[in-house]
Amino acid sequence: MKYLNVAEKNDAAKNIALHLSRGTSKRREGLSQYNKIYEFEAEVMGQKCQMVMTSVSGHLLALEFASSYKSWQSCNPLTLFDAPVIKYCPENYEKIKKTLEKEVRSCQGLIIWTDCDREGENIGFEIIEVCSAVKSNLRIFRAKFSEITSVSVRRALQNLEQPNRNISNAVDVRQELDLRIGAAFTRFQTLRLQKVFPSKLADSLISYGSCQFPTLGFVVERYRAVNNFVAETFWKIKVNHTINNLSVDFAWDRIRLFDQEACQVLHDICIENPLAKVVNVRTKPKSKWRPLPLDTVELEKLASRKLKINAKETMRLAEKLYTQGFISYPRTETNEFPKEMNLRQLVEHHTGDPNWGRFAQGILDDGGATPRQGNKSDKAHPPIHPTKYTNSLSGNEQRLYEFIVRSFLACCSKDAQGQETTVSIDVANETFSASGLMIIARNYLEVYPYDKWSSKEIHVYENGQTFNPTSIDLVEGNTSPPNLLTEADLIALMEKHGIGTDATHAEHIETIKNCSYVALADAVHFVPSLLGMGLVEGYDAMGLNMARPHLRAQLEADLKAISEGTKQPDIVLAEQFFLVLKCPKCGSGMTLRQKKNNADELFISCLSYPSCKNAVWLPNVVKSLQVQDRTCPICGPNYNIVKFEWRNNSISHLYPPPYDGCIGGCDPAFLDILQINPSSVKPSNSNQNISNNNRPIVENRTNNIRPQAQRQTTIGNMPTRNNTGNRQTGQIAPTVNGSRVQNTAQTRLPAPRIVGDSEDNNVLCSCNKPAIQLTVRKQNANFGKKFYKCATMRENGGCDFFLWAPESENTVQNQFETPPDSGRGSAPPSAGTSNSSRGWGIAPTFSRTDYTPNEDNVMCNCGVPARRVTVQKEGPNKGRPFYGCPKNFSSRCNFFQWADSGTNVEWNNSSTGNSRGRGRGRGGGGGSRGGAVGAGDTVVMVGAGAELDGAESAASAGRRGTRGPDAQIINKIHKGPMDCRKQ
Repeated sequence: MKYLNVAEKNDAAKNIALHLSRGTSKRREGLSQYNKIYEFEAEVMGQKCQMVMTSVSGHLLALEFASSYKSWQSCNPLTLFDAPVIKYCPENYEKIKKTLEKEVRSCQGLIIWTDCDREGENIGFEIIEVCSAVKSNLRIFRAKFSEITSVSVRRALQNLEQPNRNISNAVDVRQELDLRIGAAFTRFQTLRLQKVFPSKLADSLISYGSCQFPTLGFVVERYRAVNNFVAETFWKIKVNHTINNLSVDFAWDRIRLFDQEACQVLHDICIENPLAKVVNVRTKPKSKWRPLPLDTVELEKLASRKLKINAKETMRLAEKLYTQGFISYPRTETNEFPKEMNLRQLVEHHTGDPNWGRFAQGILDDGGATPRQGNKSDKAHPPIHPTKYTNSLSGNEQRLYEFIVRSFLACCSKDAQGQETTVSIDVANETFSASGLMIIARNYLEVYPYDKWSSKEIHVYENGQTFNPTSIDLVEGNTSPPNLLTEADLIALMEKHGIGTDATHAEHIETIKNCSYVALADAVHFVPSLLGMGLVEGYDAMGLNMARPHLRAQLEADLKAISEGTKQPDIVLAEQFFLVLKCPKCGSGMTLRQKKNNADELFISCLSYPSCKNAVWLPNVVKSLQVQDRTCPICGPNYNIVKFEWRNNSISHLYPPPYDGCIGGCDPAFLDILQINPSSVKPSNSNQNISNNNRPIVENRTNNIRPQAQRQTTIGNMPTRNNTGNRQTGQIAPTVNGSRVQNTAQTRLPAPRIVGDSEDNNVLCSCNKPAIQLTVRKQNANFGKKFYKCATMRENGGCDFFLWAPESENTVQNQFETPPDSGRGSAPPSAGTSNSSRGWGIAPTFSRTDYTPNEDNVMCNCGVPARRVTVQKEGPNKGRPFYGCPKNFSSRCNFFQWADSGTNVEWNNSSTGNSRGRGRGRGGGGGSRGGAVGAGDTVVMVGAGAELDGAESAASAGRRGTRGPDAQIINKIHKGPMDCRKQ
């Protein structure tokens, strides 16, 4: 049996071959001069095999767009979000690829020895792809190891596993997203800024990355905090007591005051009564904790702070030490050693060193290593630790190796121990405190010079003792701004917010430095450049929080879910690129944004802003939106389904959260509830400006459904439903609130009311206050038309009420025309278009011919044919038909009758007999066939129907003495045939 073994780098291949062959491997040249081939024999699964060991140099394959999209001028950057991408082998890696293809032809098996992290797993699958294309029947295995030592690699060979496709998939998704997002935004901002600043940026590439931009955002945010900081003056009192050249400062327990007069008064009182009395002396043990075992983030932070080696260089040096076998794998999230790990042996390696050998021996003599354990583990690699001793290094390699050794020995030691004494004194009823420290045992500090802890002497004080202070001073000071970010601070923020991984933090920081988005002000602290500041502020001004960390943090969480097999790669890819809808004004995508001055308020804006200023403003009731991976079956592929979370429960009875809905117009009532102007989500309609009297009304009298005007859908020729439930295509008109059809959307929100004579135009808005009358001044079809709005309006605590004023019958009315700007960007749609011949608030007259007769010729109390519907909700009455009034909520009578019993139920407040309240028919309780709507039943009559919410039982309703139907009746507009369902 012959196996091809492939490592991630040549040094790793060399050392793995060295350990597996016990130093007997033979080297020969491959096609790439940087990737040698090592041959030896080893035992695999109990069988002696020939082994060929070689390597790649990181990723073997790369991702790019199809050739027609490579040119920057070839397409709109937006098309890159769904342009085809291909994997290919870059030219400088062709020799490595050919080496693999050549060597695998004579092998029967393949063993992957790449690093055991996400990137390593993905590189492993790239190797598998290349080799399997040459030889499809290969036996493929994965070697798992955390350090390149003899014990570790031999153990890995005897415990071969299968490669993990989920982990590799996570990298594929990340690569594709980085390519698409990076390329699209890089092209967009480069071309835009080069055009605006040709003299400054003509030859500059303004790159974008979904990790590097939040990293830049942290720098900008701290820089703003420093620049915008306003110093405040404060005052404090300090007491000093000096004896025999030992000076002790007592700090004020009030700390400081920002009122000079108040502080001056307290100081004067202390001066007048200066005698100090010791009120408390406390002595307690004090410990300084030894460091935790090193993970990658801590290594980067501490190397930056203590050794002044930047994160990128730190990781380069650590990788080199790892491939040489001196330290364990340096990319780990673990800060606790596994119990089965032989730490004593690792400590023994260092007992002969002249600098820390004595300390290492002391650990062994004192009972062995007792490391302080953290609480993080990636279940893949142990903390970073030395794997063998060496004294042959130099420069920063030696410094970093020494730091890792000393950190390991320190964490295996004991905490430093001391004794702290705290003394509290009283001066004129003001309390001051001072403390002293006596170190008893330095312990880990003996080997870890990177921490400082020194003794601080204090006089010996006793409770009740009095003394005269040497001085009592009034000290003036100023508050100071936060410090600019150091590299260690930046890495800590990236880790906290989930930007990148422990393996990529250094890379992202280096990227924003190389792009000249940030610079080091004093070789330590980051400041944004003019370009970096401009990019962040530019996107902020557009309402796009590209520099905020939440977007990338969500992606990192999704990638982790892919690795764990709990989320599908295709879903993550789809979710990242979803736009809410296509802009009806210009055809670009529209995406979710936050208001600049209030991140809690959301709106949907066109990506072509400022060329296109179309926006969808969302009310405060919308807490969050999440675009789903499916489109609306009614509105079409340009409209994605959106998951809504509500900020309160005001509409939860209508749309229970989380609610999956569409704002394309297929549910006009939903638009009405959210106060969305239909013109911002629908293309203009050629039939919008025809007279009310000439609007087409599509009627269908089949299936016992009363005729109703079809409702306007999102796009003129989008499929909708006719009254029989079948899809149809055609131009349709908005609902008209005339004598034939009521606009049921109007009753979703408080309806306007008329006070006094309708001719006086005394209209009350939804706030129950007189509305103001305005006139359209915009040059369009509604020029000169009068309309009513809330006098206070939403911005000042009012409502979004809007209503056209009454006009003559021949006047053009357009329910969905946008009225003059109210300061919010777009006005809400009108509650409905009234019939101009009748005025507001006057109940329309009805004719029996407006309602379809039913099979049993049942008439409601209004004298019109009742509507037959069926209970659909699970419960005792599921499937039962009943009759109810077909009218709109505002004019509906209280008629109800079960269709299968012939019982006419009068909804009243009678409390006698079996109908103690509401809904009790002669059949008794809701569980019988003859009973009325039972407890917990909610009957929804959809179409121009009504919703009967029978959440209360008839008995409980009777006890409360509630009048009216057994349910709250709420109009619900629906896009299909009338149905009845219990909710």
